[in-house]
Amino acid sequence: MNADLILRKRADLTPDREALVETATGRRFSFGELERRASQTARCLAELGIEAGDRVAVLAGNSVLFVDLLFGCLKLGAILNPLNWRLAAPELVFILNNSQPKMLVAGPEYVELMAEIRPQIELAVCAACEGAKIPGAIDFEKAVAREPADSLVGAAVEPDATACLMYTSGTTGRPKGAMIPHRQILWNAINTVISWDLSASDVSPIFTPMFHAGGLFVFLTPLFYCGGRLVVEREFDPAGSLRTIENEGCTVILGVPTLFQMWLDDQAIERARLDRVRWFISGGAPCPPSLIVAWREQTGTTLKQGYGLTEAGTNCFSMTEAEANSKVGSVGKPIFHSRMRLVDAASRDVHQGEAGQLLIAGPHVMSGYWKNSEGTSRTLRNGWLYTGDMARQDEDGYFYIVGRFKDMIISGGENVYAAEVEAVLQAHPAVQECALIGKPDEKWGEIGLMIVVPADLQRPPTVSDLFAHCSQALARYKIPKEFVFTNHLPYSPYGKVEKIKLKEKYLK
Repeated sequence: MNADLILRKRADLTPDREALVETATGRRFSFGELERRASQTARCLAELGIEAGDRVAVLAGNSVLFVDLLFGCLKLGAILNPLNWRLAAPELVFILNNSQPKMLVAGPEYVELMAEIRPQIELAVCAACEGAKIPGAIDFEKAVAREPADSLVGAAVEPDATACLMYTSGTTGRPKGAMIPHRQILWNAINTVISWDLSASDVSPIFTPMFHAGGLFVFLTPLFYCGGRLVVEREFDPAGSLRTIENEGCTVILGVPTLFQMWLDDQAIERARLDRVRWFISGGAPCPPSLIVAWREQTGTTLKQGYGLTEAGTNCFSMTEAEANSKVGSVGKPIFHSRMRLVDAASRDVHQGEAGQLLIAGPHVMSGYWKNSEGTSRTLRNGWLYTGDMARQDEDGYFYIVGRFKDMIISGGENVYAAEVEAVLQAHPAVQECALIGKPDEKWGEIGLMIVVPADLQRPPTVSDLFAHCSQALARYKIPKEFVFTNHLPYSPYGKVEKIKLKEKYLK
């Protein structure tokens, strides 16, 4: 089961259909052209000594290069290791010494970063792309261009063979390398197409970084599977991205909450023509219901709340446009080929309506963590992936993510999930963003301490106003006991609030 089938078979069925557009260069590629490029890339990698199981790291901006390397590696049975260019040099050194790639391909924006990390890692092959001037590196595009362009059938691999090594957030420790097997890539594509009703007429832009699972697997592989089209953006610009959506006739669009807020804050949204958009979907972090409602009121389009994780595929739930509007805040129902459970701390199923840790099983789940048997055994148990996310299911079967299993406060014996409280407070018009942490308390064990970034730093809301707002939507025990104001929250390179830093600052 080689996942290279997704592109190879699509290129056989519709070789001349346009598959991908690079807005930065204006280049357009058919499925047939992408398949030939992938075959050339695979042959080039083999010439450079890359074999099945070897890791190929990439440190570059969004471009067709990611497609070439992904499917080139799949054909060989090699493992693609995308690197987060937002990380600091020491973090990248840790990842590279953990994954031990035989080859690293780097772009021009990261020449200085390469100079810093290169002496601290071992590489058999260093390659430069897009004209990057890296001492001792080969010119990757020239090397690929010398290879024959006829289609190359992917090597026979087992379904569980690792195809990608994707490192997850290290907010509570060192990043872990999720081993993404060939079967996960294929089943994520199948699940998404049939559960999200995708077709060959769909067009999706990639605004998120392609080093992330969202950039590679939310729409790229599913749309290749059904014959749709991708539009790759190098960098995100609110007004420019809206023009891309208009000019390319985009129909299904992934963003993160920050992008949707940036769009709403930009005057270009008032002129944007979104008549060909079927729906938008938010991923990467919980999207405040207030933002979902504001988006619908401002644009007249549907914004869905998505849910996925690197370890279980990027697309785990599904809902229609009508359901997204009537069940605001829900992530929907489980995708077609998947099973879900909600359990308590003893792994017993909770009652409907109660919050429990979300467990996922199916062919779209990872095979484990790279060189981390302890992390693997803790996360994969008895055929289930323990996501660490808390969720509840309503009487109609729709799921709602209520927070992280570890991001929970126990106050007076009651469980308080931070994400639920944060979503309520963020609906206040005077609150830009917020984060809840637990503060030790002699009487209650813990109390909620809410750190708030006001929408207007010169005119912050009053504490009594915030208390009153929370009391309208939350049980008394869930309402934060204390509020503090700040001008910003600390974020990790993965876009998540670093609550460890908040606790270090506010709980001394």
